[in-house]
Order: sequence, then structure tokens, then C-alpha cells
Amino acid sequence: MKKYLTCEEVENHPETALEEAREALQNCIEVTERDLRRYQGQFPPANSENGFYQPGPNIGWTTGFWAGEVWLSYMNTKNSQQKEFFHKEADHQVDSFLERIRNKVDVDHHDMGFLYIPSCVAAWKLTGNTKGREAALLAADQLMKRYRPEGSYLQAWGSMDDPKNHRLIIDCLLNVPLLYFASQETGEKRYRDVAEKHIHTTMQHIMRDDGSTWHTLYFDPSDGHFLHGATAQGYSNTTTWARGQAWGIYGTALSYGRTMNTEYVKAFRSITAYFLNHLPDDLCPFWDLSFGMGDEKREPRDSSASAIACCGLLAMSRLLPEEEGGRYRKIASRLLHSLIQFYQVTDSSVSDGQLLHGTYAKATPYNDCKNGGVDECVIWGDYFFMEALSQFLNPDQELFW
Repeated sequence: MKKYLTCEEVENHPETALEEAREALQNCIEVTERDLRRYQGQFPPANSENGFYQPGPNIGWTTGFWAGEVWLSYMNTKNSQQKEFFHKEADHQVDSFLERIRNKVDVDHHDMGFLYIPSCVAAWKLTGNTKGREAALLAADQLMKRYRPEGSYLQAWGSMDDPKNHRLIIDCLLNVPLLYFASQETGEKRYRDVAEKHIHTTMQHIMRDDGSTWHTLYFDPSDGHFLHGATAQGYSNTTTWARGQAWGIYGTALSYGRTMNTEYVKAFRSITAYFLNHLPDDLCPFWDLSFGMGDEKREPRDSSASAIACCGLLAMSRLLPEEEGGRYRKIASRLLHSLIQFYQVTDSSVSDGQLLHGTYAKATPYNDCKNGGVDECVIWGDYFFMEALSQFLNPDQELFW
């Protein structure tokens, strides 16, 4: 049995019709409104449990995605009462994020972009919310503290004093846009300089010869030279974590958009081709790209990886010449069609999320994570699904990132 589709076979799948995308996005907006009323100012955690999120305080690295869903709903509804409701609720969330960064609540990590771009940068860009701008700039200052000049990168996790923590992860390509925002808003070049050094270090080492990517890069604590690649959440150090590959697709697109470094276009093509050549017949990847058709009974999908990849494909399609850009837009349309048809939540009795069959972390004998959110909704999957629909329907719309 064949394990994967070829890229050419992917391009033979049906595309998303505009009306199909409109209906899917409207459904997302209705889900967001229901959830806002149920959560009563609290935030959903990283993943659902048996299909439903159990809301709590604004902690962890994922709450910004929930705020992003609210802002996307605000952007994409034409109902004036609904729009006012989303605006009011999103502003309350901005207050929470400002308090969090002022008091340094659970912010000692690199995920400031994930937290503060879809929540507070979005608030400033969309409505001129000055608290959003203040919070985002404070978060950028917090992120700058993670910079290691000896290796020219932002350290991902853990104490800066522990030599075991000298590492970056591919996800951070989606955090550095916060530094570009800070540079633009303040006129201070130091933010941009750190962002570009981190991107350069990442792109220099993150991709293997075949276009697959490492999840984690380790550096020597003494002088910062690159040591080796590894995984924390993929199946093993020799396989490719699907969500990491998707972060690579979107991250290289954003990096090219900021720097116009044509080497990043080459990297994008390679990373994207590897992803597309490791998809099963419904175009939604398994949680690790080493799995494919025939593994359905023992391995879960990660729909969030497909949603992230869609966003990256759509973002890059804007930046490339018409022929190549149009091809990537059509591929995104095909991935999106699969998500709408087979993965979108359409029954509120099944789940209060947006996108079924995500995987947060799956433990194996070869990685160092614990099982969590396996075959559940994951909040970033919900967010990027909505963002992909919004990008698809409004190709000239400014990105939060």
C-alpha cells in the first residue's frame, strides 16, 4: 500500500469554493460567540478534553490564540451588534494581557509572539487600542531577554542560567514578528537586529538536506556554536514532527516577507515540498510525517499542522510572482477544503472547538514529552483555521503577524 500522496496528486484534489469558505468562517464566528458567552471572561487551555475546553485563567503559552479568534470574528462579521460584542470582549482580554505582562505572570519563555500578536498587536492594528500597543511592546522587551549573543538566537525554554537550555525551536519563527512590530513602533533598530539574527541562525541549521526540519537546535554554552538537532515533540530525532514542518512553512514565509532574503524562498520551497509529499489521501497529516496511509488505526492526525501550513502558503502566495504564488494559493485551497469537509466542528454537541483531530503532544520512547491533547481540538489549530479562512477570503487583508 502506498504511504503518501505525491505533490502532483495533492494538486489534483478539489479546491475550496468561495461560498464554502464563507460558510465555514461564519460557522467559526458563531462558535466563537457561543464560547465567549460560556467562558465568561476566562480562557480555554491548550487543548480540549473529550472535545470540550475547560476554561481557566490567562496562563500558559496559548491564550493569545483564543483572543485571536475573537479579533478574527470581529474583523469578519458584518452584524453590527455582533461586532460590538466581539470588540468589547476582546478589549477585556487586552486588559488581561496587559496585567499579565506588567506582573510577569508565566512569561519566562519565548512564546511572547504567540501570546501578544493575535491578542494585542491585533487590537492596536484593528482598533487603535493603546493598551494593546503597550502590552505588545512590553512583551517584546520580555522576549529580548531570551537573546543569546554568543549563538545569535532566542532561547526557547527554561532558565537562562542552565547550560542544558541553550536551544531554539522552530516554533519561534512565529514569535520574532513581535520584534519587528516593536522596531516599527519605536523606531529602535535593536529589535529588528535580534529578529534577523535569530532567523538567520534558525535557517542556517533547521533544515535537513531533504527539506525536512529539526524541531530543536542545541548550541554549545561556551561559545554558541551549533551542536546538533533533535526533537522534543516528534516521534524521534530521525523523523519529522508535522507541526514543526508547518511552523517552518509559515515561518519562512513571514521571514521572507520581512527580509526579502531570497534564500528563504528556496527554504520555503523545500520545506513545503517535503510536507506535501508526506500527506495521506485526505491531505491532513499525521502528527509525525513518518506516518501515512495504513497508520490510521494506531496514530492520530494533527489538523493544526494543516491549518498552519495553509496560512503559510497563503502568506507566501502574496509575495511571489503570479504563477508560483497562484500555485501555492491553490494548494492551500485544497488543504483548506479537506479541513472544512472532514475536520471542522459543525455540531456543538460534539465539541466547542473549531477543528477536530488535533494533537498537542504524543509521548514515544524517543522523545521527552508527555501525552496531552491527543485527537482533540487544540486552540492554535482553531485559530489558524480561522486565519486561513480569513486570508483565503480576503487576500489583501493585513496579517496580525
